[in-house]
Order: sequence, then structure tokens, then C-alpha cells
Amino acid sequence: MAVPKRKVSPSRRNMRRSHHALPANSYIEDKDSGELRRPHHVDLKTGMYKGRQILAQKED
Repeated sequence: MAVPKRKVSPSRRNMRRSHHALPANSYIEDKDSGELRRPHHVDLKTGMYKGRQILAQKED
């Protein structure tokens, strides 16, 4: 069975994990309402997605 010969140092371990961070969420301005929303997601306030009504409009 393969076993590591030496302990992985904290520096080397952290360098390996440098790509594991999650990027910040991106937002785009909605064409219709002008509010920010996530790309490729349903606008929960209006219920629209790709110009179609998907969900019932949210009551304020």
C-alpha cells in the first residue's frame, strides 16, 4: 500500500488549497426591472426567466 514518506508541511498543504476558494457571486442588472439578480436564475420578485413567466409574482 502506498504511504507518504514525509508529513506534508502546512505551507505545501495551503498552496495546494489555494484554488479551493469560492468566487464572489456575480450579479447582472435585469433588463425589465433594472434590479440586480443572479445570471441564469429566476427573478424571484417578478417570477420571470428568459422573458417567460415561471413563478407567480411575489406580493409586497
